[in-house]
Amino acid sequence: QIKDSATLTRDVLEQHFSDLKGTLKKLLDERLMSLLQEVDVIEQESIKPLDECQKLIEHGVSTADDLLREGESAVDGDVGQQNEKLCNFTKKALHIQLDSLPEVPSLVDVPCLSAQLDDCLLTILKNQIFRHGTVASRPPVQLEEFVEKPGGILVRWCKVDDDFVAQDYRLQCRRGTASPFEDVYVGSDTEFMVLHLDPKVDYQFRVCARGDGRQEWSPWSVPQLGHTTLVPHEWTTGLEGYSLSSRRNIALRNDSQSCGVLYSKAPTYFCGQTLTFRQVLLGIETVGQPDRRDSLGVCVEQRDGDDSLQRDRAVCISTNGAVFVNGKEMTNQLPAVTSGSTVTFDMEVVQLGPGSNEGGNFKLRVTISSNNREVVFDWVLDQCCGSLYFGCSFSYPGWKVLVF
Repeated sequence: QIKDSATLTRDVLEQHFSDLKGTLKKLLDERLMSLLQEVDVIEQESIKPLDECQKLIEHGVSTADDLLREGESAVDGDVGQQNEKLCNFTKKALHIQLDSLPEVPSLVDVPCLSAQLDDCLLTILKNQIFRHGTVASRPPVQLEEFVEKPGGILVRWCKVDDDFVAQDYRLQCRRGTASPFEDVYVGSDTEFMVLHLDPKVDYQFRVCARGDGRQEWSPWSVPQLGHTTLVPHEWTTGLEGYSLSSRRNIALRNDSQSCGVLYSKAPTYFCGQTLTFRQVLLGIETVGQPDRRDSLGVCVEQRDGDDSLQRDRAVCISTNGAVFVNGKEMTNQLPAVTSGSTVTFDMEVVQLGPGSNEGGNFKLRVTISSNNREVVFDWVLDQCCGSLYFGCSFSYPGWKVLVF
């Protein structure tokens, strides 16, 4: 790992500085071209009036020279011709203003081009270059834990550099080791549930961080493999009152008048896991008032004919926050389930002794959480249950439930 990472780091540094040199040369060439164009423009604009002035002066000198030769010719001719030539010369001389010249700008008004080049640029560049880039013996953040979930993995990571102040984290995943990495999470949390993963398939993960106030990302953590052996939670198909997503992990209560409880396809919830329902209300126009029979929860078995999970051998929460155990409402109540609410069920097995008078030989300690509040109670059953079904029931259309 040390040799491979060192070789990769050398390649990255050489490529980066090669690209940097090419970019700097391009920028310097562009700046030089821009300055040379400025010189050309100033030269052309400044020389134009002077060229015109020179042309006027040369034209006046040429005219005076022609007049002088004409005068000499008039004097040198015979008497008859002299009078005529002198008369023409005099008329021509009166129409030519030999005593006027165009205004010539003073020397101080004539542009004198020069280049101002600040040598401190080299000092600034030198200081910036000498501070550019760092070499770290390890990335500032590393993957810490993979927790198997049905059809997914809960990925946790942590900082390993106490001096690094992280603003955001970036988690990437890829199937196997041949496909390219893809972003699955960018944010400030230090854990993320990666869903829609196939069971018993290796996925590779890596994470990096962005320092507070910075734009660039840190080096990637050491890639690690993770997988889940748990099949994804799925709703059962065929119930008329519900429409399912392609992965069958999202159920939508449709406009059908048919009522009933929508169960999971199989008893895929095991004690020791966390079962999460995420509620989403669709367009507010399509959602009726919550009904007291609405429920989200788990049960021992599927049972036809019920219109709610508020029955025996089941625990559930209603959309108004009431908690039911074996059909009986508890005194403790949770906040109402609304748009964006997340409801979680956690259970652990608590064995009863043979002499117990609890009325059963098996019980589960259940924790239901909703909107940062939770209730804890013991659910007594008459038989051992290694796995449970989950279910939901809604009386009005528009409720949408994601389970994971």
